[in-house]
Amino acid sequence: MPASVELTPVLATADGEAVQAPHSQQHKETRALAETIVVTSGKGGVGKTTTSASLAVGLAQRGKRVAVIDFDIGLRNLDLIMGCERRVVYDFVNVIQGDCQLRQALIKDKRIETLFVLAASQTRDKDALTSDGVKRVLAELSAEGFDYIICDSPAGIEKGAHLAMYFADRAVVVVNPEVSSVRDSDRILGLLASRTQRAEQGNGGVKEHLLLTRYSPSRVASGEMMSIEDVKEILGLDVVGVVPESPDVLQASNAGVPVILNDNSDAARAYEDAVARLLGENVPFRFIEEPRKGFFARWFGR
Repeated sequence: MPASVELTPVLATADGEAVQAPHSQQHKETRALAETIVVTSGKGGVGKTTTSASLAVGLAQRGKRVAVIDFDIGLRNLDLIMGCERRVVYDFVNVIQGDCQLRQALIKDKRIETLFVLAASQTRDKDALTSDGVKRVLAELSAEGFDYIICDSPAGIEKGAHLAMYFADRAVVVVNPEVSSVRDSDRILGLLASRTQRAEQGNGGVKEHLLLTRYSPSRVASGEMMSIEDVKEILGLDVVGVVPESPDVLQASNAGVPVILNDNSDAARAYEDAVARLLGENVPFRFIEEPRKGFFARWFGR
C-alpha cells in the first residue's frame, strides 16, 4: 500500500494566484502519495518530450491530477509542445532557488482542469538543479494532491537526466527501433538499476517500461528497422506502447498541441493505449503490422 499524507489540496494559475482545487474540501483529507514517472532515453530526438506531454494529457483525461516537469534546463521545449510558452513567468529553477512559490510557477492547462506544467529555465545551466531542491518540489507536488508527476528528462546521463530519474517510481524508456537508440537506452537501464533512490534503498527498484516511437511495420518487413521483438530481446523490457511513424507528431508539436489530442491520428490512439497499459489495463497493440492490401491492390500490385 502506498504511504499517505494529510493535506488540503491547493492549485494555482500561471499568474501565481492560489485557487481551490475543483474537488477540494475545507477539511483535511488523506491521499496516497503521488507516483513519479520519468520519461527518459539514452539518445536525443527520439520523442521523449512528445511522449511526456501525451502521457500527462492522457492521464489527466482519465481524471488524474497530473504535473509534468521539464528537467531539460537551458533547452526548454515542454512548454512549446504543451502550448503554454507565453505563460511562463516562473520556472523549475526559480522554485528550487526560492525565487517563488511552487504554486506561482505551475501553469494550469487551458484544456484539462487537472493538468499542470512546470517549465524549465532557459537562462540557467543544469548545475542550478540540486538533489535537495528536486526532492522538495516533488514532495510539495505530492502534498498538493497530485496523482502523477511526469518528469521529462533530457537525453543522456548528465546531471539533469540523473535527477529526473533519481526519485522516480517508474520509468518509461523511449526508444526508436534502430541500433544506436537501443544501445544508448541499454546504458540508461543500467543507471535506473543502480543510481536511483529506490536502487540505493533496496526497495524493489524503479519499474521500467519500454515505449517505441516512429515504428514502421513496412520498414521492419524490409529489414530497415528493428522489430518489436528485437528491441525487447536486447533491452529485456516489456513494451508499454508502440507509436507509429506519423507526420501528425511534428504537426502537433508545431501547433503547441500534444498529439494525443488529435482524434484522427493513429499516433494519438497509440498513446491512449500506452496510458491504459500504464494504468494496468490489458489493451491489444495496434499499428504493429502492415495494413492488408485489398483485392484490387493485390491484383494490380499496388
